Amino acid sequence: MARSQGTKMLVQNRRARHNYKILDTYEAGIALQGTEVKSIRNGKANIADAYARIKNGECILNNMHISPYDQGNQFNHEPVRPRRLLLNKREIKRLFSETQLKGNTLIPLKLYLKDGWVKVELAVAQGKHLHDKRHDIAKRDAERRAKQAERRRR
Repeated sequence: MARSQGTKMLVQNRRARHNYKILDTYEAGIALQGTEVKSIRNGKANIADAYARIKNGECILNNMHISPYDQGNQFNHEPVRPRRLLLNKREIKRLFSETQLKGNTLIPLKLYLKDGWVKVELAVAQGKHLHDKRHDIAKRDAERRAKQAERRRR
């Protein structure tokens, strides 16, 4: 069976860039069960509250919710369980050292299909303070108003 080429976005963490300052991103595979893959392909996953930790030399994704597959019967998966992320040792060591810095954490930004495999875009992020969020909102609104004014002038 031939795999389709390219990527297809499945699930996105929309609040991540609002709540966190993204420092670096990594691509990782996920160790999943069969019904989990089918559920994710249907867009039935939620990564809004998910985070990753490095434990015993492995990267584990916690709090990711994948709804049970509709036709899964007794072989269905547990919706919220720790899932192993597939990274090489060098990447895991680098992520571990980056998360040891105060305020840094690992969060998933999006789930997507790449050549038939489910991948996660993992970010090293730093939490934003309320005044930083307000500044970003004000900046975005000012840019929007400037674009509208330019359209009106044309």
